[in-house]
Amino acid sequence: MLNSQNRFCSKIVFLLLLVLTDMLYAQKNIPLPKKNQLAWQDAEITALISYDLHVFDGKKYNQALNRITPIADYNIFNPTKLDTDQWIRAVKSMGGKIAILTVTHETGFALYQSDVNPYSMKALKFQNGKGDIVQDFVASCRKYGILPGLYIGIRWNSNYGVYDFMVNNDNSPFAKNRQQHYNKLCEQMTEELMSRYGELAMVWFDGGAHGPELGGADILPIVEKHQPNIIFYHNTQRADIRWGGSESGKVNYPCWGTYPFPYSHSTNTKEIFKNDFQLLKEGDPEGEYYMPAMSDAPLRGHNGRHEWFWEPGDEEHIEPLESLMDMYYGSVGRNSTLILGITPNADGLIPEPDVIRMKEFGAEIAKRFSSAIARISGKGSKHELKFKSYQKINHIVLMEDIANGERVRDFNIEAKTKNGWQLISKGSSIGHKFIAKFQEIEVSALRLNITKSIAEPIIKDFSVYNASGNL
Repeated sequence: MLNSQNRFCSKIVFLLLLVLTDMLYAQKNIPLPKKNQLAWQDAEITALISYDLHVFDGKKYNQALNRITPIADYNIFNPTKLDTDQWIRAVKSMGGKIAILTVTHETGFALYQSDVNPYSMKALKFQNGKGDIVQDFVASCRKYGILPGLYIGIRWNSNYGVYDFMVNNDNSPFAKNRQQHYNKLCEQMTEELMSRYGELAMVWFDGGAHGPELGGADILPIVEKHQPNIIFYHNTQRADIRWGGSESGKVNYPCWGTYPFPYSHSTNTKEIFKNDFQLLKEGDPEGEYYMPAMSDAPLRGHNGRHEWFWEPGDEEHIEPLESLMDMYYGSVGRNSTLILGITPNADGLIPEPDVIRMKEFGAEIAKRFSSAIARISGKGSKHELKFKSYQKINHIVLMEDIANGERVRDFNIEAKTKNGWQLISKGSSIGHKFIAKFQEIEVSALRLNITKSIAEPIIKDFSVYNASGNL
């Protein structure tokens, strides 16, 4: 009898050790975000401030034409009411935490005092050639508590004749020398921008940076030398975030924060383009690399328009508040970060209608989500909220503690109504944030059931809201 009991106990201990080993193995191999990636997802809303010479030409923005046509007179750049403080106040009013400025874009013109690029603010009559919008922008960000980021467009440069990173497609010595010169210029500008303005939250190389393995500039070592904590986006060696597969301000659900490659574009482009960028839009729950998605869209993108740069007479295409909230649910509410594109006008100001809409957007988010009826957090697969009396609710927010990785794979939420327990939401990915929106119901309790996870779930927030009377 004793021997059989010992054998039974030994078997139980052995099984427990197997379970613990499996748990430790799973936890060890869960991709974990770096500090900069946590900052990216915590930001939730960011702004891309697009400014270039085309803002001043009085014409509708034509991307295809602008990429191949140099600006005849760069001194059209003359924002006489320039106020970067006003820009950043507008970003702050919508709840933005990061602002990103286009230092260079398709014209190749640089919005700072470059010592290596003569096609920069040094060449202007404006401010007697002494202006530095990057410096003003970064100072305004720090003044108002917004993290500054820079967008460096080296893929297109109509002034230099660069198209899709390359100066020419032939193999002549002339083309080779010009390519080397342009690559060096990009590296030197990156050196200036990464070293002059203090700590930056993000650098965004438009369309990638086309590294030396592809015949382009070697910018990654420069960025890492001067900005070790920066969000880097991106080249074929490294990407800390990924494009969400569209410029709609939304991603698919589920949208996992993990990805199968250390860069956002596979060497096998078929994997990226397959099913309308499905991999970018959804990520991969089995991916070995943590790489959360961005959801980008211009503020002036309503009713068929899609404008990243200001042009006259375009106010009717500012997104309605309802559309912006739809983006919020489809980005932040699906484990992604929203990038909203805004643009100063030719005076150097964010137009007042845009400012008003941004402020309305921030106010509406705060109205819906600043005051929870109840919330809990904790570890494990079962979490319950109980109320002393019936409460009217129409939103639930879930957050994992993603510092420990995305662990949840399937879950459901039940509400205790006067007719008993009812299923009101279910899903797979939670990640940084999952928002459930539904018709108002009266409940006395809620329970979160995590039915599948790859390690012990750690719920940072399980909260409930009533946004009655809103959109």
